[in-house]
Amino acid sequence: MLFAPLLRRLVKFGKLTVIDPRGGTHSIEGAGGPSVAVRLHDASVGRALVRNPAVAVGEAYMDGRLTVEDGTLFDFLTILVVNRREALLGRSGGPATLGRKFLGRLRTHNPVGAARRKVSHHYDLKPELFDLFLDSDRQYSCAYFASDNDDIETAQRRKKTHLAAKLLLRSGDRVLDIGSGWGGLGLYLAQQADVDVTGVTLSHEQHELSNGRAAEAGLSERVRFRLQDYREETGRYERIVSVGMLEHVGLGHYREFFGKMRELLTDDGVAVVHTIGRYDTPGPVNPWITKYIFPGTYVPTLSELMPAIEEQHLLVTDIEILKRHYAKTLRAWRERFVSNWDRARSMYDERFCRMWEFYLTGCEVGFLSKELNVFQIQLAKDLDAVPETRDYIHAFEAAH
Repeated sequence: MLFAPLLRRLVKFGKLTVIDPRGGTHSIEGAGGPSVAVRLHDASVGRALVRNPAVAVGEAYMDGRLTVEDGTLFDFLTILVVNRREALLGRSGGPATLGRKFLGRLRTHNPVGAARRKVSHHYDLKPELFDLFLDSDRQYSCAYFASDNDDIETAQRRKKTHLAAKLLLRSGDRVLDIGSGWGGLGLYLAQQADVDVTGVTLSHEQHELSNGRAAEAGLSERVRFRLQDYREETGRYERIVSVGMLEHVGLGHYREFFGKMRELLTDDGVAVVHTIGRYDTPGPVNPWITKYIFPGTYVPTLSELMPAIEEQHLLVTDIEILKRHYAKTLRAWRERFVSNWDRARSMYDERFCRMWEFYLTGCEVGFLSKELNVFQIQLAKDLDAVPETRDYIHAFEAAH
């Protein structure tokens, strides 16, 4: 088997057994971890794994040419991710890191037209698909779990309340929601306070549904959603929020993003950015994810965000790290999706379902493996725009 030597060098954690197309078994065992057996159904899979394992594993699983015979997909991806992480430890700095940063910048060049096409690839899928695994408000970002007993509906409501608290909403504030999704957060903010909300999205499906929801809630006079790039916005806002959108901005566009935020934010304004982040060194997103799920996406480290924020003379007034909240969110989504497998297959096909399962499972593993987290960064122009302590967050949440 061509890639047996590669596996022997890689697997230091867990036990991985590979059954080749002729029925031969090859086992590699490290210290601790799960035990998994996978079957390769044709010889081309082994060759692809040698050439480009980061893409080939997902493609083979999608096509049914790699199946998990013993254990679970979650266990299999845990073995791969943990061993990859261990192999990369100690390799930061030097040409390798510079190369990873260059690739990250090259793959995420997202001018206005390209950004619109890339967003459409994912968010303009059949809207019924998202109902199969998201909460009833279609919150497609990390939830906020106060306890392990919270279900996804409760945790997503907590997330919206947590963000509203950090925004310090005042009566009459104009609020801009950059990357407004299906409108749930914007509508929630308008329902919690006497504020005027404008949301911007690049997804046709999200734009149409969001405005329909605002009309149905009787909030069209105070809440509207526009189909436009955030860079095309010209208004002025006391409050700006962006949830799950910075991942689509691209490494080379951070100065542009925070520069636009500064331009749109009033002098007494407050902004909150909620984004997936990395614990480890900068580098491009997994190429399978960018090929099949989120084209043009990039997940930053704090070291990549801070220079862009500082250059725009925005003040960082609070940073919170959500460590495993997204892993819990993704597990809930994955369980819901799998339970609705037949309905998803009727919308698309078996290959699509396996692709989606691989995506949700792989991301969950990433958030459990000291690789990914979520940053909530609060920004202002004036230090006095935000209280001296964080007590106001807890007070708001207790009242709501």
